[in-house]
Amino acid sequence: MSAPPRTHRVVLLPGDSIGPEIADATLLVIEAAGVSIEWIEARAGVRAMVNYGTPIPSETIALVRQTGIALKGRLLAAPGSGIANPNVTLRKVLGLYAQVRPVRSLPGSRYPDLDLVVVRETTEGEYSGLEHRVVPGVVESIKVVTAAACSRIARFAFERAARTGRKKITAVHKANIMKLSDGLFLECVRAVAKDYPAIALEEMIVDNTAMRLVSDPYRFDLLVMESFYGDLVAELITGLAGGMSASRSALYGDGIAVFEAVHGEAPDLVGKNLANPLPLLGSAILMLQHLGENEAAERIERAIATVLTEKRALTRDLGGTARTVEMATAIANAL
Repeated sequence: MSAPPRTHRVVLLPGDSIGPEIADATLLVIEAAGVSIEWIEARAGVRAMVNYGTPIPSETIALVRQTGIALKGRLLAAPGSGIANPNVTLRKVLGLYAQVRPVRSLPGSRYPDLDLVVVRETTEGEYSGLEHRVVPGVVESIKVVTAAACSRIARFAFERAARTGRKKITAVHKANIMKLSDGLFLECVRAVAKDYPAIALEEMIVDNTAMRLVSDPYRFDLLVMESFYGDLVAELITGLAGGMSASRSALYGDGIAVFEAVHGEAPDLVGKNLANPLPLLGSAILMLQHLGENEAAERIERAIATVLTEKRALTRDLGGTARTVEMATAIANAL
């Protein structure tokens, strides 16, 4: 007799805007795939502000630390509150220093069979949040780069490449202009690369990277970079692979992983059950792989491809007329 399926405990942060709607759709598909998950819903974002006065309550942080894993929709701060971006705050509080953005082409995309990974450092650089007004009309923003964080993200990237069979890493930088900060990043990457002789390392200026990605994205494999560059490059690659539907994101710290949706606020879709569920469902696939549920993850991948290829029950942004739950149901039925 086979052993009963393992039940995973996962914190669910449905998010704001269209978050709860696509979270419901994602849970529907995961349940249909036969994965046993105990969802622990926690408050965060605008909804948390009402009861806790903060978008990231300490209770929510404690739950994520306890379970070590969360599935998260996009979080917002109340308009005019002056509260820092809660998504960035969550990363800092939980020590989520590495963002992984895998990109695989969706059926019908401009570049078929594209399979790239962006590894992005998330705690430093231009996103450190160190800004001040020098005099009226002049603002200074400080870019912070440390050897510790650069070495940590470089080792994370090389370890991931070694574990997943990637053969080349491209270190993306602007050291021709930012000679000290980006120069330090390159020094750290080169030092770590010496421990991984089987993986090729190339260095490429960020603007040249953007041009080459558009002209020949197949020359890349895994790309590692600082926070600001990673934000831009990941979105560019996602556009090549099929747009928002291809967006996926995983955040990693020491013993903690958060899988999040990457999409806009879509205020015109809130409460209408018209949003595309794939941005969160794609990240949930990464979560299933993290949990060791690889067979279920692959089945969901194939089901999504079937629905997209057959143009069955697609939401409006994909050229169809289906509602969010109808597209999720079609994916579940295709499993």
